[in-house]
Amino acid sequence: MMRRVYDIVVVFKEYLLFGLFFILSVTLLAFNDNQQIRAIRSIAVGSAGALQDLFSFIPGYLDLRRENDALREMNLVLADEVNRLREDRLETIRLRQLLNLKDHSPFRYVSADVVGKNLQLLRNTVTIDVGAKDGVNVNMPIVNDQGLVGKVAETSSGYAVGQILFNRELRISAKDQRSRVDGILRWEGGTSLTLQDVAKTLDVKPGDVMITSDYSSLFPEGIRIGIVNSARQVPGELFQAISVTPSVNFTLLEEVFVIVRSPDSSRAALENRQPR
Repeated sequence: MMRRVYDIVVVFKEYLLFGLFFILSVTLLAFNDNQQIRAIRSIAVGSAGALQDLFSFIPGYLDLRRENDALREMNLVLADEVNRLREDRLETIRLRQLLNLKDHSPFRYVSADVVGKNLQLLRNTVTIDVGAKDGVNVNMPIVNDQGLVGKVAETSSGYAVGQILFNRELRISAKDQRSRVDGILRWEGGTSLTLQDVAKTLDVKPGDVMITSDYSSLFPEGIRIGIVNSARQVPGELFQAISVTPSVNFTLLEEVFVIVRSPDSSRAALENRQPR
């Protein structure tokens, strides 16, 4: 052990001597009252104070980092709370819009949640959590605050399947809200509907709002369907090529209303007796 200590002293003797002399010098300076020594001591103290002020930001920087981390964590918590409050607010707005629709209509509405969607086939449908026990029957219209969703196609006791506008089997008698031009809306694929049987001479323009027509025996008059995004003449054809974008966003569809109404049976019977 002593041999190892001796070897260390031999190797680092210059550093040890320097340290010893430095400590001795500092001690002599500290206890010496000579005027020159006091001046040197004063300069050393001033220099040390200046250096301390110069590097005093280092502890402050570390404190600021800790404070910034705490503030960042608090910001994440508040942002999450704001997002949840925003979602609650949007849901409240949607429900109010739906309730306003109910309040201003002469029909009775049954509210429902969409519990299933089939948006991959030509016969796109939604499943809702109301059925026959709630008074919902086949061919009743389905709407939300944005407009027409479709109609009920099948029912069970507690559920119903509805055909949406993007369904090849659904036909809707529609009217241009501005010009009052009538036509038949159907889906032929893509993200738009086609308004058929509109002659070239009739007035339909992009931006016009399409609503349900009073000629329909299934849908009440005046329900918003969508907006005309293009209306063009086709050479050699008698009718215009009119494309309509639905007002309802079916991808985000969550809540709907079923309009509880039955078609006029006498009107339907009379129309069915007419030759086709």
